[in-house]
Amino acid sequence: MAAKPKILCLCDSTNDSGVVAELRQDFEVTEVNNPLRVIAKLRNDPYSGLFITTSHQEVASRISNLLENEHILDGMPDGVAMLDRDNTIEWVNSCLQRWANRGDLVGQNFYAALNSPEILGPDYCPFHTAMSTGQASGSTLRTEDNRYFHVHAAPVLVPNSPPNNLIVTVRDVTDEVIQRQKLDAIHRAGMELADLTTEEIFNMEVSERIELLKSNILHYTKDLLSFDVVEIRLLDQRTGELVPLLSVGIDKEAAERELYAQSTNNGVTGFVASTGKSYLCEDTSKDPLYLEGFKGAKSSLTVPLLLHDQVIGSFNVESPEPQAFTNSDLQFLEIFCRDLAVALNTLELLVAQQANTAQASVEAIHSAVALPIDEILNDAVNVMQRYIGHDEEVVEKLKNIIQNSRDIKRVIQRVGEKMTPAKAVPASAKQEQRPLLKSARVLVADADESVRSAAHALLDRYGCDVETAHDGAEAICMVRAGLHSSGYDVIISDVHLPDMSGHQLMVKLGGIITPVPMILMTGFGYDPGHSIVKARQAGLLPNAVLYKPFRLDQLVETVERVMTAFASTPSP
Repeated sequence: MAAKPKILCLCDSTNDSGVVAELRQDFEVTEVNNPLRVIAKLRNDPYSGLFITTSHQEVASRISNLLENEHILDGMPDGVAMLDRDNTIEWVNSCLQRWANRGDLVGQNFYAALNSPEILGPDYCPFHTAMSTGQASGSTLRTEDNRYFHVHAAPVLVPNSPPNNLIVTVRDVTDEVIQRQKLDAIHRAGMELADLTTEEIFNMEVSERIELLKSNILHYTKDLLSFDVVEIRLLDQRTGELVPLLSVGIDKEAAERELYAQSTNNGVTGFVASTGKSYLCEDTSKDPLYLEGFKGAKSSLTVPLLLHDQVIGSFNVESPEPQAFTNSDLQFLEIFCRDLAVALNTLELLVAQQANTAQASVEAIHSAVALPIDEILNDAVNVMQRYIGHDEEVVEKLKNIIQNSRDIKRVIQRVGEKMTPAKAVPASAKQEQRPLLKSARVLVADADESVRSAAHALLDRYGCDVETAHDGAEAICMVRAGLHSSGYDVIISDVHLPDMSGHQLMVKLGGIITPVPMILMTGFGYDPGHSIVKARQAGLLPNAVLYKPFRLDQLVETVERVMTAFASTPSP
């Protein structure tokens, strides 16, 4: 006996029982009462036809549209499902069916279909939120096999009644999340490269700190970035030579090769250091810049070490496989190298500023007393101005207070030099000599205590005699007092003081001294009232502007330029 043809029947089991009974005489009938189930059944089982009873005639056209839409949704690269109020799947497209890999998902709980994934937020009940508020909601899910999906739930709105269904779209964001996690891990690793405790700094020699940094670099480079052949070189800013710091897997001859930051005849490393641009060499045999790092190398990736947009070295990795490095590797290494540059700079600062305990102690004492002494100077000068011409004995006593205050700072500097002889300081930590700055008299006017403190910290080390003022009035008072025999060599002022602009201060100082050896400081793009433009019109040197935050070399070079420019015309 031949098998009866299979048909699908959309019907009402209560009202259409008679019709279904007649159909069963000639067909194998499968009953459904939901148009969405029709679509699911037609996709998963072979049917000879679809029968829609009169009680469902009004949805016949909707089913036709749904079938067309289902064909479109089925081809989407993202998962799509329709859920009822209990999060039961009423319809699902092929993509989500494939991701779940659990057979027919219709009739299953959505979360169960994905093996009860962990909900990571931001909404920990996105389906409930969408259904109860009538507004779309979303969250990220993590499955037990470490895959990540972003779900977006939108309610199917029906006029004058609460929603009964949700349209849920599911996007696989595994690659994005894993890449972000790796980026975060790389950044944390970079931050930890030179993360030394106070006790470690106190007890470790300079060479030990360098070895610790090298060890950390190798650890993270191999375990996190998965690079086995590594070469790091540091740029000697005076000679342009790229000095080897670390090499692993590089041939001895290549590791000892002299390289300079030049775009030609110095390999990829020299090119990267001279241009400040990363370089991906996909095939060493065809790249004219490449110099062999180890025998059999087929590809390389080289990234500059940048600190404040200045090249301080290079980081090179190589592989025996051609095209072994991707743009993601490039991105990861650039992020790591930014933090590595900071770590190297931090280490250099530790070496330069804390060569031994005595030097650190002297600097700490000097830093602690500098601003309080400036306060004494400001107050004494202010009081002295009131007594000039009235009580010369008081004026003389105030001058003694001022002189003694200044002597305190000079004594601390001399004691520090004796306690920290030059031979106790490593060659790499010896202070750069700036003869022009030795005993230079500098006045700094800024309302920000951190700026005044930084001025002492940065310029005192070169032997400058730094004094500070809170505002323009104090600065004018210090200059008018004429306590230095030949006045201040340089006056540094913020463009926006509490009581006047930098330009106004320059103009008022012009009535006391000529010329005015002024330097103006400002944040990038912050110049209220065009103070810098007006000051330049009044005689400010074109290169006598510092943009906060500025580097030490920018500060000292600007001070030297102004001192040199006004050396032939000293203040009266």
